[in-house]
Amino acid sequence: MTGHRSIGDTEKAVQAKLGETPIRHAQMAAVGNIYRAAAAVRQHFENSVLRGAELTWTSFVVLWVVWIWGEMETRRVAEEAGISKGTLTGVARTLQGRGLMERSGHPTDGRLALLSLTPAGEELMAELFPQFNAEEAFVTDDLTDTEARQLADLLRRIVIRVETDGEQRRLDLLGGADPRPRRSGRRARG
Repeated sequence: MTGHRSIGDTEKAVQAKLGETPIRHAQMAAVGNIYRAAAAVRQHFENSVLRGAELTWTSFVVLWVVWIWGEMETRRVAEEAGISKGTLTGVARTLQGRGLMERSGHPTDGRLALLSLTPAGEELMAELFPQFNAEEAFVTDDLTDTEARQLADLLRRIVIRVETDGEQRRLDLLGGADPRPRRSGRRARG
C-alpha cells in the first residue's frame, strides 16, 4: 500500500464520489492501479535494495540505461530513462561526484555530451542488479511465471499504444497547439 488507505477503500470512495458519472470504470481502475503499483514498487526498492547503495530510483535507472547500452549522448539517456534533460543533469552530476559516471565531449559534435560508467559504476551495477532482481521477484511473487509474463505483455501494449498514438491524441485534444509549459502548482508571481 502506498498511502494510508487501501486500494479497496480508494475504489469505494471513487465509486461514491463519481456515482453515475458516465466514465469507463475499468479503464480508470487500470490506470490508477498502474500508478499505485509503480509508486509502491518504487518506494519499496528505494527503501530496500537501493537504500544500501545510496541511490534513488531515478539514479538507478540512469545507471541501468548506461550500463545496458554503453556510452550514450545525454539526450538519449534522458529519453531512455523517461526523465527531462534538466533532471538528468542533476542526477549525472551526483553520479559523477560519486565516481560512478563520466561525462565527456562528443568526438564530432562539440555541442553534445556523452555519459559512460566508470569502472566503479560498472562494478556497482554488476553487484547491485542481482539484488535488484531479487526484489523484482519478491514484488511479483504472488504471480505465476505465466501471469508475470501476461502482465508484462499487457503493460507493454499500453506503452506501445502511448508511444505510437499518444502524440496524435495530444494534438487532437489540444487542437494542434503545443502544450502549456509545466508548472509546479504555485501561482505565478504577479
